Amino acid sequence: MHHEELIGKVQVLAHLPDRNTAERAAHAVVSTLSERLPAGLARHVAAQLPPDMAAAMREATGRSGTGSGATGERFGLTAFAGRVADRAGTDEETALRDAVAVLEVLDAALAPELTERMAGALPADIRELLPVGRAAEYT
Repeated sequence: MHHEELIGKVQVLAHLPDRNTAERAAHAVVSTLSERLPAGLARHVAAQLPPDMAAAMREATGRSGTGSGATGERFGLTAFAGRVADRAGTDEETALRDAVAVLEVLDAALAPELTERMAGALPADIRELLPVGRAAEYT
């Protein structure tokens, strides 16, 4: 999926007013997701994203100190929402709504086996943000 298509889908799904807001939300979610996923998995996800999204994931992985490690940071939904909100410049409720949209777009953009691995690596509370079918596989 190309960058413009990804951002356009996020904007529509999250009912965002413009592309800049959608881009900010998408970057905030992928960066935070990258911090939570095991480093190797985050690199695989980044490899299937448009270059600027991939760069946001790689940058966050390096910042979290897990660039070469096997395990991402351990945090739950509250911390996830807070980090996304901080990065996107919004409140936590809006951050969660935007995260649902971004994760739905990622679910469609990534190889199915990669999204399955990603879902399996997330704690149950964050996994609830995934599209209904994907989240249900792990409950």
